[in-house]
Amino acid sequence: MGKMSKEFVFQSNQRSIVYGIDKNQKRSKKILSPSELNKKIEEKQELIYVATPFIEQLYYFVKDSDFIVILNDEEGCILNITGNPRMIERAHQTALVPGAYMGEAYIGTNGMGTALHEGKPLQISGEEHFVKIFHEWTCSGAPIRDYDGIITGCLDLTGDKKLVNSHTLGMVAAAAKAIENMLKTRRYANELKNSKNYIESIINTLPLAIFTADFLGNINMANHQIKDILGYSAQEICKMNASDILYDWEKILRRIQQNDWINQEDVYVKLAVNKIEVNLSVHPIKDQREATNELVFVIRDVKKMRKLANKVTGSKAVYTFDKVIGNDRLFLKTLEFAKKIADSRSTVLIMGESGTGKEIFAQSIQNYSQRRDESFVALNCGAIPKNLIESELFGYVEGAFTGAKSGGQPGKFEIADGGTLFLDEIGEMPYELQTRLLRVIEEGVIRRVGGTDEIPIDVRIIAATNKNLKEEVEKRNFRKDLYYRLNVLPIRLPSLRERKSDIPLFWDYFMERKSKRLNKKKVEINKEQIQWLQSYDWPGNIRELENFVELVINTEGMPLVNSHKLQEVIGNKEVVFESMSLDEVEKEHIEKMLQKYHYNISKTAEMLNIGRNTLYRKIDKYQIILP
Repeated sequence: MGKMSKEFVFQSNQRSIVYGIDKNQKRSKKILSPSELNKKIEEKQELIYVATPFIEQLYYFVKDSDFIVILNDEEGCILNITGNPRMIERAHQTALVPGAYMGEAYIGTNGMGTALHEGKPLQISGEEHFVKIFHEWTCSGAPIRDYDGIITGCLDLTGDKKLVNSHTLGMVAAAAKAIENMLKTRRYANELKNSKNYIESIINTLPLAIFTADFLGNINMANHQIKDILGYSAQEICKMNASDILYDWEKILRRIQQNDWINQEDVYVKLAVNKIEVNLSVHPIKDQREATNELVFVIRDVKKMRKLANKVTGSKAVYTFDKVIGNDRLFLKTLEFAKKIADSRSTVLIMGESGTGKEIFAQSIQNYSQRRDESFVALNCGAIPKNLIESELFGYVEGAFTGAKSGGQPGKFEIADGGTLFLDEIGEMPYELQTRLLRVIEEGVIRRVGGTDEIPIDVRIIAATNKNLKEEVEKRNFRKDLYYRLNVLPIRLPSLRERKSDIPLFWDYFMERKSKRLNKKKVEINKEQIQWLQSYDWPGNIRELENFVELVINTEGMPLVNSHKLQEVIGNKEVVFESMSLDEVEKEHIEKMLQKYHYNISKTAEMLNIGRNTLYRKIDKYQIILP
């Protein structure tokens, strides 16, 4: 293909001369600063959001052919570049960087700027580019028009000029057209029904099972992912009725007809031979008269969702004050105080020995407050390596450190926004981070690691410690100003030895609960044995008593035989373990580790030196119930 074989190339080169472009130019005449680029990205947020899945799909097809995918705005400003590290590096060497303007007026003839000027898909290869730094590239660009037909951006595939192929331009043009259709669909929902083929092409790129059905349950369309989750092909499911798939179809239908829309609820669906639990959302498809005649059913794999949820531990408070056990007079006063301060915005410091139920109190305070429907996010400052606590708390921006995820990641403060952040073992927080925590409490803003933008947050902080923080302050292990800022509303939980009158209550509660969970008989206890339990100091507090009850159930009461040697039996369980099976010992150990690490699956698996999947199998095997 000759240098001037295309008329539009010749005309573009002439314009480049008029614009005063230098053939030896090394970069665009206009490149935005980081802050200007951030503002530009915010302005083009909808375009980026809509285009991203198509860009990923396009890159998937060409990733082995050394191409990069570029998204521009209507002026040719590069919004993002997708490609492997080697190709990204090559692109940066030739001035293809986010924020660079690729319009002809800034860098001459090229696939992006010329496509925007011509208003149509086109390909510029090798020396057809005006500046020499692009002579090694072939660029296929296609403009993207919004719902009014006005150009709002450009999609481009750039690669080595040896890879020039007309099919590349076809792929880009098709992807750009799909993005245009999506932009139109977002504004004109009624076009969904009239664009069935288009919808199918979009939903087949999503990792969700999607089908549409009318109010009689007739299924009209389904995407390919339906087979991965439900086991039926799209063709098979379209011959079925929604009532053949969804349990309680009539109940679901009644809710929808009463405008009680279903949003990410766990339900059961029927398969050929069994049933599985999935996450279901139902959305209306409305016509021009705002009438709903058809529905979109979106099904997510519950197991995958739970795995993702496990990455953010403690995102929902489950304990409430009515589940808190105790009749001890001083303990009940503590309980009443906790209820009174539940709605306060001030920080709470819960003090008490390990095993006294500090997190149960924290969650109960959350559920007794007006924040009960918001997030409850827990972070154990003593269970995370010191060099990771900062990024866990405050998050990080892209490129903040080696291994940082693309796009960055929010921290616990952002995840807890609007709700409560529970900082367990606050006394273990590194001294250098205590200043940052104090600033967040006082100013209500955070900055991600590696970032400069201040992010306002509304988070109620509840801290807990088993240490004497006053002594830690005197030892200069803990900041005095942070201590007094946390200790606004102090709650001290008594140890079990200080409320021995409650031991029979705990015994009955744990015996009832664990015997059902273990599917074993309850072990009866007499007055002498109760006195024996109350004579022991229980250094591990309620958690130690709970574990002991489980041991008694598993061994059918063996530890109670020598009631006068309680301390010896509890302190040296090997005597009891000799009569337990290997499975019983393993089950008890797993449950203890889960409790110790607050049911954090990843951390528990790591400390047990087994994989997460192995731990899940053992949890299923032993019927261990997670909170």
